[in-house]
Amino acid sequence: MRDIRTVDLNLLKALDALLDEGTVTRAAARLAVTQPAVSGMLTRLRESFDDPLFVRSQRGLVPTPRALELAVPIKRVLAEIDSLLQPATFEPSNANLTISIAATDYAQRSILMPFLTTLRLRAPGIRVAALPVDDNRVVSQLEDGELDLAILTPETTPDGLHARHLYDERYVCVMREDHPAAPRMTLDTFCALDHAIVSYVGGGFRGVTDKALAQLGRERRVSLSLTSFLLLLEVLRSSDLIAVVPERLVKNSDGLRVCEAPLPIEGFSKTVAWHERTHHHPAQQWVRSLLFETCASAGLK
Repeated sequence: MRDIRTVDLNLLKALDALLDEGTVTRAAARLAVTQPAVSGMLTRLRESFDDPLFVRSQRGLVPTPRALELAVPIKRVLAEIDSLLQPATFEPSNANLTISIAATDYAQRSILMPFLTTLRLRAPGIRVAALPVDDNRVVSQLEDGELDLAILTPETTPDGLHARHLYDERYVCVMREDHPAAPRMTLDTFCALDHAIVSYVGGGFRGVTDKALAQLGRERRVSLSLTSFLLLLEVLRSSDLIAVVPERLVKNSDGLRVCEAPLPIEGFSKTVAWHERTHHHPAQQWVRSLLFETCASAGLK
């Protein structure tokens, strides 16, 4: 064939069948087409290779020297093409790749820490890059391959991405273990104490707790605003400040007392999002499945 752009794989399959079977009848049966169809393909093959390829004899079709030269290369090409079309296999224990995940520090502690523990056991060669969430760039980051996964909320998950719900979260009240207000927290005490709050954008002194208090005609005094939940926990351990935080953040946290908030506060949900670019990739599919499994086994539903 003079130009690779004109190659018809069906013609190569027909030539392979004719070489193996030796007759148009058997080649047609193998290809599941009619004899006239195979005869037509043989005509096109002869034109493409500028060679008769086969001559008739009492024993059937006899390949020309040119056809015999093509036999092994064509089988190799067809085998390689067939291999390309087979689903890629993925073996976690031998994997060697990097996965980039965007998550807040809350999600890094509540989701990524247990995920990484399991990942290290099953796929020690996979590296994880934990990056901050940039709501304005998350779509372009996923499109460009800068990110593989983004742990978000349903409200912040952009349209057009694949996404899956991970779990629903609730808020609890947290203070140092020997805080004088522990263990019972009344609404009056709650409003009288100094609070700390996390504001990811920085400088915010109001949140969902203040909205819930406003509905009751009450308010609290927020004296510290931070951008990190992890720093917040350290502040609580060493001060009389209290805070309302996601429950899973303080699971198994030493030095802290956790109690129910004295008023109902609306919680939130966490989702994981990814791009169509990685949707069918075997390694990415396995990593996502492990993330789902980790959340489920930890009771994060």
